[in-house]
Amino acid sequence: MVLTLPFEPMLAQAAEYVPGSGVLASGFAAEQKFDGHRAILFTPASSGGRLLLQTRRGSLVEDRFPDLVAAAEQLPEGLVLDGELVVWDTAAGRLSFEALQRRAAARGRTATALAAKSPAFFIAFDALQIDGIELLALAYAERRRRLEVLFAARALTAPWTLCPMTTDPDEAREWLEDWTDVSGVEGLVVKAMNQRYRPGVRDRAWTKIRRRDTTEAIIGAITGTLTRPQLLILGRHDPT
Repeated sequence: MVLTLPFEPMLAQAAEYVPGSGVLASGFAAEQKFDGHRAILFTPASSGGRLLLQTRRGSLVEDRFPDLVAAAEQLPEGLVLDGELVVWDTAAGRLSFEALQRRAAARGRTATALAAKSPAFFIAFDALQIDGIELLALAYAERRRRLEVLFAARALTAPWTLCPMTTDPDEAREWLEDWTDVSGVEGLVVKAMNQRYRPGVRDRAWTKIRRRDTTEAIIGAITGTLTRPQLLILGRHDPT
């Protein structure tokens, strides 16, 4: 079966940690979670190799990202990838969700101008179809292997990026504790190695864990009521 538009992506459940492991359990892999827009990438043969980008909600947005369309010549036809759209702010020297939002709303000449100063990248984390062959029933471990083979065989370079993945608990813990200090990286997505891809389903086999920092503060004032506060004015102790 050849995958067609619109396509509903598989979704992850939010959690504070992976049950039974703290960070990573046996039979699971961890991917870095980026602060971007979820997107499904298509290069159907019927479109003459033209790139199609679908949002999680089903809208086509390739006209907002002419730099990705121009780079589609690197990709084979009959390809469907699941991934994250992110944007690099060249002036700030970092990934920027705000710049991504601006690009997602722009068209025509404005989209071309924004692409020059805030280039987009597609971070692929799953292969749903390669060479017109649908892969949904395969285990995540096999889909990931084929995704890595695709990147190596085609020598794919920016803006196409392979999402970092590890099965090493220590490396996953380092990503969660240290890498989330990097702008644009906000946590982990932990996936069962034997899990098939289930379109439109929020499955516990995929767990997203966001980095959270805690601190002590004094509540100086609120808006709303004591039982249902809306905003807090907080005071924090400093070293002096």
